[in-house]
Amino acid sequence: MKGPRGFTLIEVLVALAIVAVALLASLRAVGVMAQSGSELRLRLLAQLSARNEIAVLRATKAFPAVGITTAACPQGDVAMVGRDETKSTPNEFFRRLDEKV
Repeated sequence: MKGPRGFTLIEVLVALAIVAVALLASLRAVGVMAQSGSELRLRLLAQLSARNEIAVLRATKAFPAVGITTAACPQGDVAMVGRDETKSTPNEFFRRLDEKV
């Protein structure tokens, strides 16, 4: 007659080790996704802020002077600072504007 069938202690420990490694990997993946989500949120807010600054210039039909200006441009609950760098172009009726937030 055979003894009771079941798992040995070593088999149980190996299974627990495999489950622990899988859980750690999934926790790491969740952490990376949460971090990238917050970075994407900040990039989106910065992009909205830059577009708002350019829209204000277009709406007021302003012709910005050549140079660098900075201004606060908060979006949501995030305080941001916009940096406008205006450069001249070969055509005197055009200016190049680089907006960085």
